[in-house]
Amino acid sequence: MKAVVLVGGFGTRLRPLTLNTPKQMLPILNRPMIEHVLEHLADNGITDAVLSMGFRPDAFRDAYPDGTCAGVEVHYAVEPEPLDTAGAIRFAALDAGIDERFVVVNGDVLTDLDLGALVAFHDAHGGEGTIALHRVEDPSAFGVVPTDADGRVQAFVEKPLREEAPTDLINAGTYVLEPAVLARIDDGRKVSIEREVFPAMVADGALYAMAGDTYWIDTGTPAKYLEAQMDLLKGLRGERRDGIHPGAKVSPEATVLRSVVGEGAVVEAGATVRGSVLMAGAHVEGGATVERAILGPGAHVAADARVDDVAVLGQGAVVGAGLRMSGGTLGIDEHLEVEVEVDEEGS
Repeated sequence: MKAVVLVGGFGTRLRPLTLNTPKQMLPILNRPMIEHVLEHLADNGITDAVLSMGFRPDAFRDAYPDGTCAGVEVHYAVEPEPLDTAGAIRFAALDAGIDERFVVVNGDVLTDLDLGALVAFHDAHGGEGTIALHRVEDPSAFGVVPTDADGRVQAFVEKPLREEAPTDLINAGTYVLEPAVLARIDDGRKVSIEREVFPAMVADGALYAMAGDTYWIDTGTPAKYLEAQMDLLKGLRGERRDGIHPGAKVSPEATVLRSVVGEGAVVEAGATVRGSVLMAGAHVEGGATVERAILGPGAHVAADARVDDVAVLGQGAVVGAGLRMSGGTLGIDEHLEVEVEVDEEGS
């Protein structure tokens, strides 16, 4: 089987980290996110994948010039223009010559889903497509998928109000599709699989869904991007991991707890870093505190400053000595010259 991996989005919710870098090339525990996604495919027996690309395809090609990533052979399919989810799937599948059943995964979702079980469920039910479902506490930000007792999808409700959601099972972004689905997708225009293709399949009784209780996280926001890495450090997915890159420089007199510190990053004596991600080359001076924050490549937190509450510093951004930044974002190469306290939405 082959897989189509959707990596073409602009990652707007993770800006400024994604202004020049595709979301799936951001590091998760000092490795690009795409490597974690493709490694999961390889662990489930999939050896060939098509990357459906739009924004900065060169970033993927430059990183994996031999067409191999995490043990998977990759084919690069670059959309001539944004085609939305279904359009991207159709374009990538045809570009790679896929003419048999295939898997689709979102490149910004990390999961331990058993793909073999999903394929077996699909085969047993004989539909055109099968969706993996995941149970969440608040389904209002997702596509909700109620099914009958046999797993046939009854409706596909996109982002319902929490109190009106017919179920707490959401579309987990992993699908098994027959090639016949491609014929349902118009050529040459944007087509949403969630809003157009799946509802049409529901109307024909051709769409099924399998509920599961497995690890799943959408890394598309700063809070979730942090959470995904803290989960790995805490051992919620396999054994506990060490987040300190061998090429990082962490003073023995610094306090670094439950954090990821990238290659070339510096944490000076007297600095405190908790529950945070420091990308390659980031620098935290003595007396500074970084707590539950993300420092982009080369970002700098000066002496006695404090950065916390899911604050995000873009590449080369600087928080001056003695200042505090709580929440919000600091753009590429921007300098914070006054103390700022904002909420997670940046207001």
